[in-house]
Amino acid sequence: MRIAFIGTNSLTLAAAELLLEDGHEVVIIERSRERIEDLAERLDAGFIHGDGTSPDVLRDAEPENTAVLFCLLESDQTNILAGLIGRSLGFERVVPRVNNPQFQHIAIELGLNDSVMPNRAVARHLKELIKGQEPLELSLVIRGDAVVFAFVATEEEAGPVAELSLPAQTRIVCIYREDDLLLPDDGPKLKPGDEVILITHRTRIDQLRERWGNGGGAT
Repeated sequence: MRIAFIGTNSLTLAAAELLLEDGHEVVIIERSRERIEDLAERLDAGFIHGDGTSPDVLRDAEPENTAVLFCLLESDQTNILAGLIGRSLGFERVVPRVNNPQFQHIAIELGLNDSVMPNRAVARHLKELIKGQEPLELSLVIRGDAVVFAFVATEEEAGPVAELSLPAQTRIVCIYREDDLLLPDDGPKLKPGDEVILITHRTRIDQLRERWGNGGGAT
């Protein structure tokens, strides 16, 4: 599998090294030529010199032949912009890094549902370890044809959760209202801007995407 990264921070390099160990082809886009020359001596990866938010540079990464574009820079805005440009150029999947929860919400509204929040994930993990608990990642328990889908509620969806018409084999897992976690069993009413997390069968994804368009995505 061919994977592309924008930037060369510690997160990018750690992920790139693991992917290379698994036999994947890795391409890294970096602005600094000196940085490229240094990394080329220790990483068996391809390098592209340039700005990862430039369409011309991203085209050099061959979107049609690349499975995933990771945008893991320090700036949320830059990562989201690069993700949107990458998606428009035809990358099969784009994964922007987002640190600020407000930008995470915006990323979902823009259809960048594969965005990751490493700082928040690590902080939550440490919090659970301090409490003597071992957190269980959702990705470890989702198997087979189960898929997680998320969308941001609009005025149209506002109202009792029970009135939200969903396809068969689809259930609400939880609702995020800013940083507050709401469970469907508590009978909350959806408000515009709520982030709704669903679990569904893989065969229902097209129905969900048709209904929520770029506002939703699957993982």
